[in-house]
Amino acid sequence: MPESAISLQISFGDSPLTARLSTSESYDDLHRLATRFQNARRTGPGSVELPIDDLLANLVELAAWPYPESVSWDPDLAELARTTTRDAQDMASRLETFPSFDQNSVDILHVEDELGPNWRGNITAFQRRDVAHLLSLRHGANFSVPGAGKTRVALAVFSALKHKGEVEQILIIGPKSSYESWITENLQCLDPPLRLEIFDGKISPATNGVIINYERLRNSTNMLARWLTSKSTLLLLDEAHRMKLGADGVYGSACMALGTRARRRIILTGTPAPNGARDLENLMAFVWPGHGRQIVNRAVAGGNLAHASQVLRPLFTRTTKAELGLPPMTLTQRTVEMPPLHREIYEGLVGMYSARAAACQDDLQALGKIFIYLLMAAISPALLTTGATAHEPLAYRVPPLPIPNGSNLIELMRDLPSYELSPKYTEALNVIAYNASHGRKTIVWSSFIRSLNTLANILQGYNPALVHGGTDNREEEIRRFRLDPDCMVLLSNPATLGEGISLHHECHDAVYIDRDFAAGRFLQSLDRIHRLGLSADTETRAVVLTTKNTIDEVVNQRLGIKLEFMGRILDDPSVHELADLAEEPSTVGGLDPTDVQDLMRHLRANPA
Repeated sequence: MPESAISLQISFGDSPLTARLSTSESYDDLHRLATRFQNARRTGPGSVELPIDDLLANLVELAAWPYPESVSWDPDLAELARTTTRDAQDMASRLETFPSFDQNSVDILHVEDELGPNWRGNITAFQRRDVAHLLSLRHGANFSVPGAGKTRVALAVFSALKHKGEVEQILIIGPKSSYESWITENLQCLDPPLRLEIFDGKISPATNGVIINYERLRNSTNMLARWLTSKSTLLLLDEAHRMKLGADGVYGSACMALGTRARRRIILTGTPAPNGARDLENLMAFVWPGHGRQIVNRAVAGGNLAHASQVLRPLFTRTTKAELGLPPMTLTQRTVEMPPLHREIYEGLVGMYSARAAACQDDLQALGKIFIYLLMAAISPALLTTGATAHEPLAYRVPPLPIPNGSNLIELMRDLPSYELSPKYTEALNVIAYNASHGRKTIVWSSFIRSLNTLANILQGYNPALVHGGTDNREEEIRRFRLDPDCMVLLSNPATLGEGISLHHECHDAVYIDRDFAAGRFLQSLDRIHRLGLSADTETRAVVLTTKNTIDEVVNQRLGIKLEFMGRILDDPSVHELADLAEEPSTVGGLDPTDVQDLMRHLRANPA
C-alpha cells in the first residue's frame, strides 16, 4: 500500500449513533478487525458500521489494524475518542481508590468562590456538597430527590464552569413542566441572567441558553447539534429518566446523538433506575459514552446491590429525603374484594386474554394492551365497554338493581354499573369522606380518563378538580384545588401531573385507584405531596387500593422489586421502604420483559 494512501477511514455512520470503518483496498483486514467488535455489521465490501458506544468501549482493538500509520479519523470523532479515554481513566481512578476516595477532599466550604462574580443565589449545605461533587467530575449525575434543588445545583455548576472558561453556553432538555423552574432560578441566581430561550425551531445568535422538551427532539437534532458544536456547551438532561430506553427509544437516541457533541454532560433525575439496571446503564452510557454501561453492568453483575451502590457512588450525587429533614410518609395498602358479578366477568376476561397472550409472548405492545385491559377490569370491567364517547363516565345506579337471570356476560359487563358498585370507587369514597371531615384535601390518582370522569361524578359532593391530558383549563383546575375551600379532591393521572408540580402545601393525602409497572412514575407522583417545605409535624399519607386476586397483585409485586433495587443501588432506605406496603383493613404501565413473565403467570393461573 502506498505510504500516502489512507488504509482505514474512521468516521460517523449514517446515524449519529454509529461509526463507520471503511477501506478501499484492505477488505480482508477490515473484516478481521470487525470481528473484534461485538455489534459490527457489514454495510458493503469495504465498510462496516457499529455503535459508537461499542467503538469507544473497545478502542484498544484498533491496534490490530496492520497499517496504523495510515488511519484517518473524522476530527470530531477523534476528539470524542480522546476525551472518552481521558474520562475512562478518571473514572477508573475514582472507582479503584474507593472507599478511600473522600468527598470532603473537595473544598465544599468554599464552593461559592468557584461560582464566579455573576452568581447571586443562596445554596444550602447539601446543595453545596452536590455542586462540589459534580465540579470534581468531568461529567456527572445528580440523583437527588424532588425538592432538593437540582435545578439550582445545575445552574451553579454551569456558572462555575463558565467562570473557568470551560463552557460558554447550556442546552437543557427537560419536560415542559420544568420550564418555569429553569426560568425562575435563572433570574434569581444569575446577574446578569442567562439569555435563556425556549426552543421554537430557531435559535437567536445572542442566546447562551436553550431549553427544549423531549417531544421536540426528534425533528430538531441536527439544528441543536450545530448549536452545540458552535461553542463549548454543557448539555443537561432534566428528568433524565425520560430517555431511559437509551438508543432503543426516540428520546434516548436523540439525547445520545447530541451527547457526543457536548463539552460537558450532566443528568438530573430522582428516579434513575425505575425498571432496574438496564435503565441505569442507559443513563450512564449517555454521561460516559463507551464506559458508563460497562461500569454499571460490572457493578451489579454479582447481585450484591449494597456493594454496587458503593462502587458507583463516586460517579453521582444524591440528597435524600432524610437529609432534607422531611417527616416520614405513611404508605398503606387496602385490599378490596370483587363482588360476585365483577369476579365472574374478570375471570372470564382473564381466560379470554390468556389465549391471546400465549400467542404473542414476544410482542410487548400486544401484551401491554392486555395488561391495560386487566388493570381497568380490576377497577370495573365496565370500563372496557363502549360508551357514547371513549371517555364517557360509568353511570352507577344507587341503589343497584337486582341481577337479571339469563343475561350473557357481554350484556352484564355493559350494564354492570346498574348491578354492582366498583369496590375501589367505594373505598376511595370512604377515604375521601374521612379526610374531608377532618379538613384534609385528597389527590386521587388513576391511569384512565374514563375512570377519572366516573370518579368526578361519584365525588360531586366534594367539588372535585379534574386534570388529565385533555384538560384545557389545567391551571385553573389546579388553582381551584389549591385555593377553593370547598374543592376537597383533585383527580388526575401520573402521566399528566406526576412531574413538575408541588401540592405539598395544600394536600397531604393521596389515593391510588390503580398503579402500573412504572416505578419511577409512582415515586414522582408521591413526591407531589411529600417534598421540601413540609413542617416537622405534617402527616402525609398515601393509600394504594388493591383488588384481591387480580393483576393488581402482580403490579404490587413487580413495583416492590423495582423499588427495592432502586433503594439499594442509591443506598436510600426511604425508597427501599416503599417496596413493602403496610396492610390496613378495608372499610368495605411501564411494561418490561420481567413484568411480562409475571403477567403471563397471572394469566396461566386463571384459565377460562
